[in-house]
Amino acid sequence: MRTNEAIGLVLARPARLLGTEPFFMEFIAGIEETLSERGHSLLLHIVQHQDEEIATHRRWAERSLVAAVVLVNVTTSDRRPAVLRELGMPAVIAGGLRDEPGIPAVSTDAAGAMREALERLLVLGHRRIARVTGPAGLLHTRVRSDTMRAECAAAGIEPQLVEGDYSPQAGERLTAALLSGPRRPTAILYDNDVMAIAGLGAARAAGVAVPAELSLVAWDDSAMCRLTSPPFTTMTVDVHLFGTLVADSVLELIEGRPVGERWSPAARFTPRGTTAPVPGDQSVNS
Repeated sequence: MRTNEAIGLVLARPARLLGTEPFFMEFIAGIEETLSERGHSLLLHIVQHQDEEIATHRRWAERSLVAAVVLVNVTTSDRRPAVLRELGMPAVIAGGLRDEPGIPAVSTDAAGAMREALERLLVLGHRRIARVTGPAGLLHTRVRSDTMRAECAAAGIEPQLVEGDYSPQAGERLTAALLSGPRRPTAILYDNDVMAIAGLGAARAAGVAVPAELSLVAWDDSAMCRLTSPPFTTMTVDVHLFGTLVADSVLELIEGRPVGERWSPAARFTPRGTTAPVPGDQSVNS
């Protein structure tokens, strides 16, 4: 095998989001750093929909353009693994949450991270907890949502879940709707940092003080979260390391070695300035 063979990564998402969402930039940097050390490169292609991603994989296979591909953002009814098996295209799933025959994964504990986030908010006395999710069709979104509902039910409370698309527009709009509703939350979780930072702006526009009246928790912890005022409490993930672990699995795969079992770095709760104990007059479930 030539050492300059490329590894393919197709991102099915609006290109405008890549300019504002730090997650994939860090993730790609981790992959490229590891691949380049072994003489490989990353072929990145951005499309709008999964159908276009599948068409790209077929084209790459027909032309032998890549040695393997990385799959991201597994969906609840994902057709890509079956297509890749049909094509005989080696692949690694980043953030695998279920077994796919013949396709190794760097797995993610989405449920455990959600449980930790909720536990921390419950300890602070929050009983009206909302979440601005990522797209509902993503498998990790469903796992987080199912876990949140189950954990809140065990605590005797009912969460509010609203679906976003990871964009700042969604974070602003959905936060404003939550804060103007009949059951205003005392804490909001966001599935990425971009929506969370926009949500902070929406809270300010609504005259809701953070964290005195409202606690906010972001996901991933990019540098932006540490530069806001107040700095953001986050579920911190080492996204760069995640990328290097995925690249390690890809290298083992294309070199014909057994692919080791790997897990993405666990998300951990990092308290900063956007969380506080719930105000005394709002600590009951209502």
